[in-house]
This record gives sequence, structure tokens and C-alpha cells, in this order.
Amino acid sequence: MRQADAHADAGSGSGASPYDASGTEDTLELRLTEELLALLGDSPSAGEAADDSALVGNPGSWSPVTTPAGVFQLAAVEAGRDVPMISRWMNDPAVAAFWELAGPESVTAGHVRTQLEGDGRSVPCLGILDGVPMSYWEIYRADLDPLARHYAARPHDIGLHLLIGGVGDRGRGIGTLLLRAVSDLVLDNRPLCGRVVAEPDLRNTPSVSAFLSAGFRFCEEVDLPDKRAALMVRDRALRGRL
Repeated sequence: MRQADAHADAGSGSGASPYDASGTEDTLELRLTEELLALLGDSPSAGEAADDSALVGNPGSWSPVTTPAGVFQLAAVEAGRDVPMISRWMNDPAVAAFWELAGPESVTAGHVRTQLEGDGRSVPCLGILDGVPMSYWEIYRADLDPLARHYAARPHDIGLHLLIGGVGDRGRGIGTLLLRAVSDLVLDNRPLCGRVVAEPDLRNTPSVSAFLSAGFRFCEEVDLPDKRAALMVRDRALRGRL
């Protein structure tokens, strides 16, 4: 994810490989297969649960929300239109330190394409604030992601990666506002999701602070292939209390 304030607004991403939508560990594939079978079922219960059981759904269709910083909404990424801008953001040194997707535009294009052409367990989105694209998000099924090998995942956990593109939007608390807004959107639109998770780099203190301010709690330190991360969790059951 993109770190939410200061450097957090620059990049809290897990970046390139370990958390791409292409993870194929056997247990993850088994769980995915079970969900697809449920979606294909013809019983009323299967049909009623279909929307909730879908991997992530369509965040671009979720309603805009009003925040103290302005009206915010998610929009589906269109590779041809959006990759050049996202690539510029990825090449900001403050972002590159955590996303590891700096370099030629083709690097970003490949990363985004993997998700757009994947099975829907990770969805790339633009964050639009008052009509202006200013952030990049990845909303993914954490329980079907390689991340699930490193923490006690629960069914339907949703994970967030965030990158705030413009320097002017960093260090002003906007990351905190947007993290709360998007995690609220997840909980509002994915009824089976009991909690939203994130794994910012433990070294990125501004990002961890932004998550805490957005209502996430620090769970544990997690050793991931590319970093030592702070596992942050926002629980549906505690929503409104933090």
C-alpha cells in the first residue's frame, strides 16, 4: 500500500512481486475454487451470496464519499489512459523506496496488467479527490493472497495498498482521511468482510501512524519476503469506536 502521510502518502506499497494477483499457492487456489463453485451454484442461498462472495467486486462502482478534504471516489484503472501517470508517481523517490516499481513505464504497465487480466482477487483503482486523480489503490483479497501465508488470515479479509501521487497531498493528513474513507467503503460494500488489513513497511513510521489515526490497530510485526511489515487491522466490530 501507499503510506498515508508524508512518506506514507508517498508509498506504503508492497510493490512488485510477492503480493501481485498472480500468487498461485495450492491452498490459495483451493479456496478460490471453492468460492467460484459457490458462485456457480443454482440454489437460492448461493445466488443470494454471489455478490458478497465475489473476490473484490467493482470498487469503481462504489458511491463517492464526502471527506474533510473533499469528495472522494474510486475509479477503475484504464491501462492506456492511466499507466503513464501512475508510472510517474512510482518514480518519485519517496514512493520508489517502498513500492519497488520505479523504472521504465513498462514496469508499471506490467504490474497493472497482471491485475487487470487476473481473476479479480486484486483490483487496481485511481483515487479521485474533487475530480482530480491523486492516488493509486490496490484492493485485494488478503486471505487469497500470498500475504495469507504470513498471518492468521480470516475468510474475506480485504487488503489495501495505497500510493498518494502528488507531493502537495502528502504530509497534511490526507492519507489518514482516505484510508478511513476507503476502509469504510470496503466494509459498506463487502458485507462478508469482517476486517480490512494492510502491511506497511515497519520503517515507514508516517505510514504506520496514518493507519493508526485512520482507525486501524497494530497487530504484529510480520516478516515478508521483501520487508518487515507492520500488520495493521481495522475490525468491522470496532468500527466507530476508534
